[in-house]
Amino acid sequence: MRPSALLRGALLAGTASAITLDLNSDDSIKSAARTAADGMLSFYHGNETGGIPGLLGDPYYWWEAGAMFGALIDYWYYTGDSTYNDITSQALLFQVGPDNNYMPPNQSKSLGNDDQAFWGLASMSAAEAKFPDPPEDSPQWLALAQAVFNSQALRWDDTSCGGGLKWQIFTFNNGYNYKNSISNGAFFQLGARLGAYTNNQTYFDWADKMWDWVYTVGLMSDTYQIFDGSDDTLNCSEFNHIQWSYNAGIFLYGAAIMWNNTQDDAATKGKWEQRTNALLNSTTRIFFQNEIMYEVACEPSGNCNVDQQSFKAYLSRWMAATTKVAPWTHDTIMPLIQKSAQAAATSCTGGSTGNMCGTKWTTGNWDGATGVGQQMNALEVFQSNLIDKVGGPVGNKTGGTSQGNPSAGTGGDINPQVPQSTITTGDRAGAGILTALVLIGLVGGAWWMIV
Repeated sequence: MRPSALLRGALLAGTASAITLDLNSDDSIKSAARTAADGMLSFYHGNETGGIPGLLGDPYYWWEAGAMFGALIDYWYYTGDSTYNDITSQALLFQVGPDNNYMPPNQSKSLGNDDQAFWGLASMSAAEAKFPDPPEDSPQWLALAQAVFNSQALRWDDTSCGGGLKWQIFTFNNGYNYKNSISNGAFFQLGARLGAYTNNQTYFDWADKMWDWVYTVGLMSDTYQIFDGSDDTLNCSEFNHIQWSYNAGIFLYGAAIMWNNTQDDAATKGKWEQRTNALLNSTTRIFFQNEIMYEVACEPSGNCNVDQQSFKAYLSRWMAATTKVAPWTHDTIMPLIQKSAQAAATSCTGGSTGNMCGTKWTTGNWDGATGVGQQMNALEVFQSNLIDKVGGPVGNKTGGTSQGNPSAGTGGDINPQVPQSTITTGDRAGAGILTALVLIGLVGGAWWMIV
């Protein structure tokens, strides 16, 4: 369990004001990460008496808790500190839902494909990092990631825009008619990671299919800008051109994994190298100001909402991870991570403890904001500086221990209160299944909006 409130208070009371970060010292980086993590968990009460494991509560949506526990898996991976392992496992297993695919019925009122995916990505990280496996009678990390992927593969929607996933899962939710980049990008990245872990081509084929759809429909421009989404009632003929850092990060890491796993095919390798480089160039151009990471769509105007206040965490996470699977990106990415981490530390002078972190890193001081997102941003960018000290993601053939279930997933899509009819193994997208992939080409030239 998480340290008690009394112990946590003692830990914070014993921490000097502000966060001192020496990037030449692993101990300093780990200490900064620990302080940021402890501050983040001061907002979490799910493991306390009367709490619900895995839930942050208002004003935070369910998905951000999944993202937070993904950050704590990263924390263990980078630092070796197991302080938060028990609450992380408890939360990840408590929120799996009746079908073990991260679709708890009490979240149906706002459950999107992206929400489900962030919990699945956390489980994928647990498998890749060899995070301690759950008890044998519990669903396993790899199987949970497969369950999310399989559930979403069945939602591929050809009724509009030539394919893709809708944002929301249920017809009664606002946003059901929106096809957004984060939902489709998460599916793309999860497919690439599952392919890398299991060595099964089906997952790579789905990732290829998703990338082609995103680009062809125009959610990704010729200059590799990734737009937020489009209304499928208009057949994706118009776009919301706002750009978010987590969209850039999710596609960047997925593309890097695809490159890493196509090295026997020179043409395909070259294609994914070009895509990875182009995404990296676009990302560094758009989401960095004087080499410091910032959320360009909302930070300058000071109107980032609760969700958006956490987006830099995921860009930090996936940029660092990219260096591990595409080493030629290292010298571009790491100076940006380092400078951003130093800037983030200057924002961590707020709150009653004197070391809570702010939203903006470009101002050189605390901006008065605090929250889970701000702490998670700082945590991920701090600990990302340890990427050269840890191994890369493991898989079935490289030391992975997590047990999979190719038939995992599905259930609950039609009505949260009524079990879905049984889906046969042949309908699933799991390992060992040969899926026919035919993506209808779209005349998308007129739809590509280049900013």
